[in-house]
Amino acid sequence: MKKVFKIISTGDVHGMLFPYDFTTLSPAPGSLARVSAYVESQRAVMGEDSVLLLDNGDILQGQPAVYLYNFIETGTAHPVARVMKRMRYDAMTIGNHDIETGHPVYDRFRADLAPIPLLGANVTDISTGEPYFKPYTVVERNGVRFAVLGLLTPAIPAWLPEKLWEGLDVEPMVESARRWMRHIREMESPDVVIGLFHSGYQSTHPTWKWMENASALVAREVDGFDLIIMGHDHSRAVIREENGTLLINPGAYATHVAETVVTVEQDDYGRVVDCNVDGRVVSVADHEPDEGFLEEFAPERKLTQEFVEKVIGEATGDFGVRDAYFGPSAFMELIHTLQLEISGADISLAAPLSFDAVIRKGTLRMSDMFALYKYENQLCTLAMTGEEVKNHLEMSYNLWTAVMG
Repeated sequence: MKKVFKIISTGDVHGMLFPYDFTTLSPAPGSLARVSAYVESQRAVMGEDSVLLLDNGDILQGQPAVYLYNFIETGTAHPVARVMKRMRYDAMTIGNHDIETGHPVYDRFRADLAPIPLLGANVTDISTGEPYFKPYTVVERNGVRFAVLGLLTPAIPAWLPEKLWEGLDVEPMVESARRWMRHIREMESPDVVIGLFHSGYQSTHPTWKWMENASALVAREVDGFDLIIMGHDHSRAVIREENGTLLINPGAYATHVAETVVTVEQDDYGRVVDCNVDGRVVSVADHEPDEGFLEEFAPERKLTQEFVEKVIGEATGDFGVRDAYFGPSAFMELIHTLQLEISGADISLAAPLSFDAVIRKGTLRMSDMFALYKYENQLCTLAMTGEEVKNHLEMSYNLWTAVMG
């Protein structure tokens, strides 16, 4: 008997819940409101039992709407959790930008998200030695068992201060995948195994001592995956490894989804004797937003609009990021001035995190602050020798400059 399923996945949504960018104050081509409409259209065609919906992390940072409910409006169930419940997600993997919000935020989010599992097999609670997040989940649909294993890029300590991930350890992905694959095979008897990884395809170099993007390594070195859904590097991709494993990445900001068609053949006893997996990346930009979604979350959208339109000052000129790539920059001077005044340090080190962000002359609003830095970047002070400062600048120059051969 042949059965056909669709696995639809989002990733690196970065708070894009609505078809509107609350930083630029302009319409947005993506959003979970559009994804919701697309998913419902697929459920109508395929049937409820033939569609799985997954997310591979980095949803809690990137837009003022999530910042507002992460840190200010904390007395209610998190809107992202409510959105994912409304859309009937089957599972989500934790991302590094979700960890960056800090324990109070992602622990609350996990509780609000339940019973949807928040996965992370390689994230260990140091105090117990057990997984801090649920390692995997098994979803049974129409007589077929889908095991979904979640893994997070292990390079968290390279980017985030320990207070944000205190008490946690993130194991390399290959070692964790190998151990949990053995457990899943022995204990769960899955018909299809899906890797839901917050990690890119393949890194050309480690991030400090961690392999940041290791999805390809897992596919090649750990037998048993039928499908690996990637993320983290924001690169839309569909790649077939030589061993047959399909890897797919939906990209970022909910402009696209990864759509995988899984066709299984079962014998008379219900055992899967053949499994075929094909995938594509689908744009949702042309889909009208789900009207029921917009209606249900209209209060959150209204409150976010009021938050970003709040007047907080006056700009005496334009502050653009692009200048920083070619020479002196008023934008970077602003950042350095603030950092030096707040920290009392002798030297300020900072990086532009976008290319075209501009704060225009005139009234400053809260939305402009998210144009400066859309994530809650941490300001830290440390003692450095002259040699360390020199090495840091040389490393920065090496990373930022294209060397022509």
